[in-house]
Amino acid sequence: MSAIYKSEAGAREIQRRYQEALRTWPVPAEHIRVPTRQGETFVIASGPEQAPPVLLLHGSGANTTMWRSDVTTWSRHFRVHAIDLIGEPGLSAPSRPPLDSDAYALWLDDVLEALAITSTAIVGISLGGWTALDYATRRPDRVTRLALLCPGGVGRTRSAWLFKAVLLRLFGRRGVRRSARTVAGLEDLQDESVLDDLMLTFAQFKPRTARLPVFSDDALRSLTLPMLVTVGDRDALFDSADTARRIRRCVPHATVRLLPGVGHAIFGQTDSILAFLRT
Repeated sequence: MSAIYKSEAGAREIQRRYQEALRTWPVPAEHIRVPTRQGETFVIASGPEQAPPVLLLHGSGANTTMWRSDVTTWSRHFRVHAIDLIGEPGLSAPSRPPLDSDAYALWLDDVLEALAITSTAIVGISLGGWTALDYATRRPDRVTRLALLCPGGVGRTRSAWLFKAVLLRLFGRRGVRRSARTVAGLEDLQDESVLDDLMLTFAQFKPRTARLPVFSDDALRSLTLPMLVTVGDRDALFDSADTARRIRRCVPHATVRLLPGVGHAIFGQTDSILAFLRT
């Protein structure tokens, strides 16, 4: 049994549903399996092969389907590579090397080498945002610009959500559903299928328990590339006001957007990110 799933049957069901979603990817795409030092990594490449590259790094407990609503627009202008992070419920290896190491940067080195990419823009959300920041601080010559949504490793990690989630679980399925809405920031979500997929995943998937390492002020100050950072002021996982303050102080050239009434899940940023990537 894979260490990141609760059962083999659960792993098969999650991957079956993922494969179904991949068959309805909204634009023509190439499925690429890249060998790396952490095991095989799955990449979906969309858009003109000669267009400038953009890497997409999803959040924890997710996979490339997170980008379905964005890829049609972005792939008109870029060669978009949506990557399944290792150790997450996609088609990449279940490896979870220590976060407080250069392992993820070395892993991305392997991915970029296999894709013949020398430098690229990166769009990352949550854990993917942390991964993008980690790579940009270690490999500044390989990252041209960063668009980050609720990135980890900058603002303080919140813990109050955990106690609320535990209490809500005492109320059975209804409580679990409410807990998922609260933690992900999906209280106003109208499409219930998104919540259904989230509940299926976390019923069978074992999320990471280690806290994301926090970037030092010096590490953030080393970032000279163009940056767009978008956070929601109701994020249950990260202190978004703290994220905004640190980025504004340490990376004064960055554009920081603090969205009122928005939680950890941030939607509707396709056009604003495209405008930033094309600047």
